[in-house]
Amino acid sequence: MTLARPTPPRTSAAPSSLITSSYLPEPLLLFADDGLHVDPKAGIARYGPRSLTSTGRHPTRLRVGFIGTAQRIDVARAWLATRAEGVNGDAKNPEFPGWMADRGFFSTLEFADPWNEELGQAELRQVLETRSQRDRFAAAVQLFDSKLRMLAERDNPPEYIVIAMSEEIVGRCGTADYTTAEHGAVHRDLRRALKASAMKYRIPTQLLQSATAEGRDQTPASRIAWNYFTGMYCKAGGYAWSPYGLAPGTCYIGIGFYRPLGGRFPTMQTSLVQAFDDRGEGLVLRGHDFDWDPSKTGSNSPHLTADAAQRLMVMALDQYEQVMHQTPTRVVVHKTSRFWPDERDGFRTAIEARVRRYDLMALEPQSTVRLITTSKYPPLRGTRFTVGDLDYLYTTGYIAALNEFHGVHVPAPLQVADHIGQDTPREALLKEVLALTKLNWNSATLGGLLPITIKFSRLVGEIMREVPRDREPLPQFKFYI
Repeated sequence: MTLARPTPPRTSAAPSSLITSSYLPEPLLLFADDGLHVDPKAGIARYGPRSLTSTGRHPTRLRVGFIGTAQRIDVARAWLATRAEGVNGDAKNPEFPGWMADRGFFSTLEFADPWNEELGQAELRQVLETRSQRDRFAAAVQLFDSKLRMLAERDNPPEYIVIAMSEEIVGRCGTADYTTAEHGAVHRDLRRALKASAMKYRIPTQLLQSATAEGRDQTPASRIAWNYFTGMYCKAGGYAWSPYGLAPGTCYIGIGFYRPLGGRFPTMQTSLVQAFDDRGEGLVLRGHDFDWDPSKTGSNSPHLTADAAQRLMVMALDQYEQVMHQTPTRVVVHKTSRFWPDERDGFRTAIEARVRRYDLMALEPQSTVRLITTSKYPPLRGTRFTVGDLDYLYTTGYIAALNEFHGVHVPAPLQVADHIGQDTPREALLKEVLALTKLNWNSATLGGLLPITIKFSRLVGEIMREVPRDREPLPQFKFYI
């Protein structure tokens, strides 16, 4: 919804001096020709995507392939071609300028029958009529995998594959819950399994639901187009925008944890790291396995040993240097749980051996502490307040720069639960966090609750569960979204 603009709060202090508040302005983003704007949609519409003029990575054309029944492929291709011409907006949703050579994303889509693989009725029936949920799910994954393999082995394969999903496939094969003697209780998701499978063939994919392609989705059409084509641009190798003002040479690392498939060995956790540079480009890494037993440690949140933390950081810095051809001048680590002493010491040992400046931050989503406004408006995104030694930051809320509130729930701030290093002023770190919430290239929304370091570490962890341990996952996060 859109509301009238409230006045940003002035820096103030309570009589007890225990609570202070201030406002961090909305971070700017960079687009083509160094154009600046706070809003991804407005910036692309006005200037074009960032990589159009900055890196030589702009895709001037994109070969699009499809997997689905003949009818689904026709509907999906028509939907994509029509939306690429542009979509009208309304009072609450800006116009989508299109994916055309002369506007919008300044690119063109190419379609050809050799880039498509049809699903025949006989093979679909064989999958859908399989009685066991586990076997039916496995048969669906195998069917789509065979189609992906055939497309990847073409002499001139597509560069991007749309999987046109029918409601029947989603309903019958979308998830599977079963128990095995080896793994215990297992939950599987078709989207995640297909992403992991497609990674073998190094072609980004996108699932297109029939409700979207047929116009039955109640989400405004221009909003769907903005999100869909922004994600497609990233998967095509470009990047739609980049942050403005982040410190050059900084390596931003997000750490998350995920369990392998199955609940038979609940003590096994695997760490996940993503390293981002000051342009917002990211790498996906899979860390080492380690044991975590909540009944012995007294915490459901997993924590690394000193040795595991050190090895994990060494792996992240090695990958950063290999890709960037330089050692970072500064490291910032984000996670959602506090740093235990061994964890802290392991990270410090690895970082201090190669980098002089670093900050370790725990950013915890919470809903117990909020600001109560005296007006009908929610707190402003960018509002920072301090209670004693604890810092809170609203990364969602009313967007003063746009006079809009994009949420549907009462916003709650992030809590800075831990900060180790002290090499950067707290306000500068919070400004970085706010900027990093705007680097989700899988969506054209202005920002989100979590910085991209943590958000993508969670998202990638879901896909990583489906990647076999004997197969190295690809480092580019375009294969995970």
